[in-house]
Amino acid sequence: MKNYELVKEEQIKELNGTGYVYRHKKTGARVVVVSNEDDNKVFQIGFKTPPKDDTGVPHIMEHSVLCGSREFPLKDPFVELVKGSLNTFLNAMTYPDKTVYPVASCNDKDFFNLMHVYLDAVFYPNIYTKPEILKQEGWHHSLESEDAPVIYNGVVYNEMKGVFSSPDQQLARLIQKSLLSDTPYGFESGGDPEAIPELSYEQFLDFHRTYYHPSNSYIYLYGDMDAEKYLTFIDEHYLSDFEKKQVDTSWKPQEAFKEVKRVEAVYPVSEQDEIQNKTFLSYNAVIGTSLDKELYIAFQILDRALFSMQGAPVKKALMEAGIGKDISSSYDNGIEQPVFSVVAQEADEEKEADFVRIIEDTLRKISKEGIQRRSLESALNYYEFQYKEANFGRFPKGLMYGLQMYDSWLYDDHEPFMHIKTNDVFEFLRKQLDGSYFTDLIETYLLSNTHKSIVVLKPERGLQSRKDQETAQKLREYKESLSKEEIGKLVQATKELKEYQEAATPKEDLEKIPLLDIKDIKKEIRPLCNEEVSVDGVKVIWHPYFTNGICYLKIVFDMSEVPARLVPYVSLMSEVFRSVDTKKHSYFELGNEIGIETGGMVTTMDVLPAGAEGVKSYFVIRTKCFYENAKKAFELMEEILFESKLEDKKRLKEIIGQIYTNMKTDLTQAGHKTASNRAMSYFSPYARYKEQIQGVSMFEFVKDWYESFEQESGKIIDSMKEACRYIFRKEHMMVSYTGKEKEPSFMEDALHKFSARMFTGELAKEETKILPEKKEEGFATAGGVQYVACAGNFAEQGYEYTGALNVLQVIFSYEYLWLNIRVKGGAYGCMCSFMPQGDSMFVSYRDPNLLETYQVYENAADFVEHFDIDDRDMVKYIIGTISNMDTPLEPDDLGERSFQAYLLGRTEEELQKYRDQVLSCSQETIRSLAPYVRCVVDAGNNCTIGNEDKLREAEDKFKEIKHVF
Repeated sequence: MKNYELVKEEQIKELNGTGYVYRHKKTGARVVVVSNEDDNKVFQIGFKTPPKDDTGVPHIMEHSVLCGSREFPLKDPFVELVKGSLNTFLNAMTYPDKTVYPVASCNDKDFFNLMHVYLDAVFYPNIYTKPEILKQEGWHHSLESEDAPVIYNGVVYNEMKGVFSSPDQQLARLIQKSLLSDTPYGFESGGDPEAIPELSYEQFLDFHRTYYHPSNSYIYLYGDMDAEKYLTFIDEHYLSDFEKKQVDTSWKPQEAFKEVKRVEAVYPVSEQDEIQNKTFLSYNAVIGTSLDKELYIAFQILDRALFSMQGAPVKKALMEAGIGKDISSSYDNGIEQPVFSVVAQEADEEKEADFVRIIEDTLRKISKEGIQRRSLESALNYYEFQYKEANFGRFPKGLMYGLQMYDSWLYDDHEPFMHIKTNDVFEFLRKQLDGSYFTDLIETYLLSNTHKSIVVLKPERGLQSRKDQETAQKLREYKESLSKEEIGKLVQATKELKEYQEAATPKEDLEKIPLLDIKDIKKEIRPLCNEEVSVDGVKVIWHPYFTNGICYLKIVFDMSEVPARLVPYVSLMSEVFRSVDTKKHSYFELGNEIGIETGGMVTTMDVLPAGAEGVKSYFVIRTKCFYENAKKAFELMEEILFESKLEDKKRLKEIIGQIYTNMKTDLTQAGHKTASNRAMSYFSPYARYKEQIQGVSMFEFVKDWYESFEQESGKIIDSMKEACRYIFRKEHMMVSYTGKEKEPSFMEDALHKFSARMFTGELAKEETKILPEKKEEGFATAGGVQYVACAGNFAEQGYEYTGALNVLQVIFSYEYLWLNIRVKGGAYGCMCSFMPQGDSMFVSYRDPNLLETYQVYENAADFVEHFDIDDRDMVKYIIGTISNMDTPLEPDDLGERSFQAYLLGRTEEELQKYRDQVLSCSQETIRSLAPYVRCVVDAGNNCTIGNEDKLREAEDKFKEIKHVF
């Protein structure tokens, strides 16, 4: 450690460890080490990368440095790592002012390998010798033949076309630019598709030379490790190669405006789309600085209490005035000057003045009269619970802590732990609940603050088509400006890029990527943990994992007797619960009680594939709380299920409007999920059921309910109440409980009281099955990219599921599909899935192509049939598969994994059999799966969401092309 200077050392209770801040003596590289007992180790290296234009060079660089380096000269070391490491996280991220490269693993050897490859990638990438990398990952002129049109292609170019197709994403970018236009935040670090082709190769290289230097680096190590060993390696192999350099990454903060700024812009909709009441209105403000540690959390609390909770006063006032179908708010405190926004979605543009007036009048009233103490306490408890629980799902804790450190570290070298050490902040804020602290924030940052903007985003029919035509015309003119010789050179360059992409990587280069031994892999599955007990006649499945004093409860109701006609209404009901008044509380008060007594409460539907039965469905209410609050949590769950006022028509219409806007956004932004499940719904009872509750079918129900609410409201309410009588019955009830501090008997009194509220009596027997319906559809959007799916079921053709299909999935995702759809095709993503009941799919994500992608799917079985690799590569794929299966899980996720196995009747023996099939998989095994793939693709279950012109060009693939979103 002689080459590092220790700047600071401190105990960090929140991380159960010690934090060290170092400075590399020679280069000034900043280093943080968090030493604790977490075996899920994390390494990150980040750079301050403020953009100076909209070409997206920070984003393109993030992709490009991972395409080969000095010690690892193969074309895609990132993909080789994904294929064959035990990583628990492996990715890279571009932010508005920084680029971060994190890796994580529980295996020491694997962790070192990942760190080594990433360090080499950022400091010695192949971009200086391989101009093809910029063409592939960023953009290039593509010309297949002398007679063909010139087009733009490139992974980031197509990714950002997808991003800019979304009005929500477009609005977020406009808001940031409107408030911080004189800073790097005024530019699009991800890249504007119209500006990306302005990036030259020399500008690209100059960006790396300038910013990817140790003097501009932020290095982070976390977990149970010998940090000195790693830091010595980093110094000797990388940092010591460089001299200290002055890297100018400073910028002046945006000066506050003298008056509120107004910005107006347009977003694309298709010619058939309705444009009335489709405007987005936003009210936005800069909230101090991210280095104000109390404000950083306080404004999250204020946002929840006043704006984002159901029934929060500002949200409620806007909804009651009919300003938009839904009101949302956001607080981005991950940049130097945090930004707060309130957005009315699908609003009347004529109500802009009302929108602003209602927000400010409501805030003035609250500022004068005070904020309800219970709502502030609820919001504070909510965030304190989240911070203390520190449950980030499948993302490693150390990763999320490291990313949060940048919120202060990037702007103050001495303060990486500012937003990690939260105990004292919550203690301070709790003392402010009864004073004027929070109302003062309203006055200072919202009412008296002139550093605000109003951004109005209006729909414009045919905008995307016109932009596409303008781009095509620009490219025609570009081609016309070329001589015959230059056209020939462009055709040759396009051909050479494809040859570069298709060229096999030399074996000796592949072997430079370190590979674990098969001996490094655990042979046994993670055991299940299900103890079945009866508590007051209710079946409780207990998962006794250590949860640090938190009790995870999930009450599950079997829906097998619910008539098919009621299923969409159950999905609606899962959204209505917690969002309507009960007999005891208004829905706002109910939200406050949930926040004070628990760490959250959710009602939802779980749908599981069930082999020959087709589907198992459950209505679920779940919560998490400290054990001392479990009794109150049960009371709140009982109140929600049995005392909710479902008949409140005014509120019900507001909720349906909110669901409509949220689904419209979610279904199009996650178009790969929407298209693949829709394609599977043409043959799969499981996927068809999911369609009815969360897919396109449900969206069509919601749209009809909203548009004909006056006529349909009675039926909607009656159907929800009828569904309750089918669902909430003691014989249908089961509890999943994860926790070790108390045995399940602690809930006996609560369950006795809960059970007494259940419905009884005879039920009419009706059809419960929702049958698949073959359709083959194209869904037209105003976007510039596609989500291309095909699906089928191999079990229907008599093929039995095997764990080897998991290996094939890795091979497809990071070999065949990756090369043909992402690398050569320019799509941002591509994936496939093979499920135990036989349902299988292929899908692309933000894909510029359509027919070409279907051709890739059609050739997939041939690839499998002729699959031929060496033993080393086979081991790599097996390790990558096991990595996916062995992701570290938090206690509640371990409980959920066990409970799902219980519901599906899966045994440890069955799961071990699948794991053994992965471990023993060979080339011959993979080749034997070609018939599985062929029957999936040949089934012809095609669904694509995408640009209408592209769909029309491929209309033979679809029975119908529709406008739904």
